[in-house]
Amino acid sequence: MRRFLTALVLVLAVYLIYSRFAEAQKVVQTLQQGHFLWLILATLTQLAWLANLALTYRYVYRLLGMESTLGQLLPLVATSNFINLAAPSAGVGGVAVFVSDARRRGLPSARVTVAGALFLLFDYIGFLCILALGFVVLLRRNRLDPGSLSAAGILLLLAVGLGSLLLLGARSADALARVLVRGARFINRLLFPLIRRDYLSEARAYSFASEVAEGLCALRANWRAYVTPGILTLLGKVLLIGVLAATFMAFRQPFSPGTLIAGFSISYLFLIVSPTPAGLGFVEGIMPLTFMALGVPRTSAVLITLAYRGLTFWLPFGYGFVAFRFWYRRGGTPNNNNHPPNGRLS
Repeated sequence: MRRFLTALVLVLAVYLIYSRFAEAQKVVQTLQQGHFLWLILATLTQLAWLANLALTYRYVYRLLGMESTLGQLLPLVATSNFINLAAPSAGVGGVAVFVSDARRRGLPSARVTVAGALFLLFDYIGFLCILALGFVVLLRRNRLDPGSLSAAGILLLLAVGLGSLLLLGARSADALARVLVRGARFINRLLFPLIRRDYLSEARAYSFASEVAEGLCALRANWRAYVTPGILTLLGKVLLIGVLAATFMAFRQPFSPGTLIAGFSISYLFLIVSPTPAGLGFVEGIMPLTFMALGVPRTSAVLITLAYRGLTFWLPFGYGFVAFRFWYRRGGTPNNNNHPPNGRLS
């Protein structure tokens, strides 16, 4: 099954490139029009964002009593990000990369699964803080629309749902198991007409819930331990805003801090809640409209959007693909029968 899933990710990646090849060409042509030095700064800032993600994971691991170096986590983060870009998963799909690495290194897979969930929760909460600032800017400029409010409501539900599951698991493994069993039954009913069998095991849901509860027991109780990953999560969003600012400078377009924050907030919001990988198609349409509503000329808004997506989607997609191949050859997915699949409900 895992070989099949790996092949599926590669097929989706190839299809994405094929279906968006014309757009990728436009991105390259757009980047060629920008100021070289500012684009180099934007690229370095984007790579700093990647390093910040790995550092955030390192501190989340520490919350659960695990240690990993940046050298170990950087390729995992790049690979995980590639999977999330290739397939819509709201950030969940890439967690399998860390679970597979945990098995290879002898780390508790339950704790690593919890670490992935905590990382997502930190990311959602951190972005909600930035989104609140963006909404203030849009409200003051009378540009806040119902669509953005609805998307923010979906994100809030995702954050509350994820946080509730973690809290439920920390309090009672049985209660979490009951929720997972209901979810497994729903998915099985949904997929049964296609595969004619249960895709998820209800029995496995109970053991998985116990493993997650065990991982949650390892969490540190001291609230100060949560400050550093929280700050790093916010720093990651600031770095992405920095990429956007450098992109504005590359195309010699004046901007205000409010324009940057509001434009980034709306684009990142739809990146999370849209059904396509990393908001592909949605962000490219919404981001220039947001900038135009904030007073940026249409031509500049389109150029900046294409360049920014080139730096934050296609660049990570490229080095993520290289990291994915490296991870696969090292045995990250595979055929390793020495380690039973503890991270999935099937």
